[in-house]
Amino acid sequence: MAATGTRMRAFVAGGHESRPKPVKAAHMKSGHLLRLLAWLSPAFPVGAFAYSHGLEWAVETGDVRDAATLLAWIEDLMRHGTIRSDLVLAACAARAVAAGDADGLRETSELALCLSPTRERHLETTQQGRSFIETLGAAWPSPAIAKACDVSGQVAYPVAFGVAVAAHGLALEPSLSAYAQQFAANLVSAVVRLGAIGQTDGQRVIAALAEEALGAARFASGASLDELGSATFRSDIASLRHETQYSRLFRS
Repeated sequence: MAATGTRMRAFVAGGHESRPKPVKAAHMKSGHLLRLLAWLSPAFPVGAFAYSHGLEWAVETGDVRDAATLLAWIEDLMRHGTIRSDLVLAACAARAVAAGDADGLRETSELALCLSPTRERHLETTQQGRSFIETLGAAWPSPAIAKACDVSGQVAYPVAFGVAVAAHGLALEPSLSAYAQQFAANLVSAVVRLGAIGQTDGQRVIAALAEEALGAARFASGASLDELGSATFRSDIASLRHETQYSRLFRS
């Protein structure tokens, strides 16, 4: 995956660019913020720690070997790959629930499942989606979440998240930003556990991705299903190769 120009050079040099301009986002109530923090916490039982999204193979082959290459990899996922698609799917699911559009929610849910390019990616999104919905139904119940369980036999994680955001009346754009940040943080954690980078470099990567997460959420909050698309072929290949990787710590 390609480096990203000036931002990458500044990161490799160990410095930071000038402070980005503040981004205006929809206001979120304190109670809603705490709820969102709980849902996206590593302690929330969705099993995200078990998945590397193909990065285990990328680390083994040397595609991801340090903080700079990891930053470039995740930036591409936010701009052109899974994270971007997940945010669009979550936004569409949230809008469908808010509008009482059962057909729209069903279409979004079915499309989300079909977009998984590999068996492991399908497992990654459906296992987390089902765990997320079931835990929310038990701890933060709502009629909309109960209905979402009946949309199909399986539910993709971003769709489950979008349903929860709408069902509990959370502001969409900041919720999407938090989802993108959590997704990135889980990938960074996987690479730290694989030993390719240390914890401090991992936090530098997460900090450098904050503006990307905000931008991706801004785009997705107004996007439709027609704007879905992915061009991160190396990441998809990594997922395919991981399925037959000899020694593995992760399920994807």
